[in-house]
Amino acid sequence: MQDNTLLSFLVGILVIGALIIATVMLTKKGGMHLDVDKYRLKWMAIEKQLNKDDLSGCVLAVLNADKLLDQALRDRGIKGQTMGDRMKAAKGMWSNANAVWGAHKLRNQIAHESDHHLSYEDARRAITRFKQALKDVGAI
Repeated sequence: MQDNTLLSFLVGILVIGALIIATVMLTKKGGMHLDVDKYRLKWMAIEKQLNKDDLSGCVLAVLNADKLLDQALRDRGIKGQTMGDRMKAAKGMWSNANAVWGAHKLRNQIAHESDHHLSYEDARRAITRFKQALKDVGAI
């Protein structure tokens, strides 16, 4: 009888431990695993869009890099209504928060200011910043 009680007690401890671990893993902010291969393929396509002789490709590269970062944040479980909200929620992840915000700000200028003229150098700088941000969140 005492062996059954001890066995039941140990099984109960194991079940409770497994539940605690599962709860921590599911509620841990940004704890979701990203498909790195999928993100790398998408990133390579973005880098191909960045071409000194094709400014429309540079525009697309910046827009798509921003979109890919936003997807990575959502896939990591970062909450927020907008990308800006998600970026704020992920503030502890950034190796250089000002750089990430600068790249996102450039994206917003491209998207919302019809008279914004993007240079290749600005696009290249933003792409470099988005790449680091994607590394920071574990996407590439």
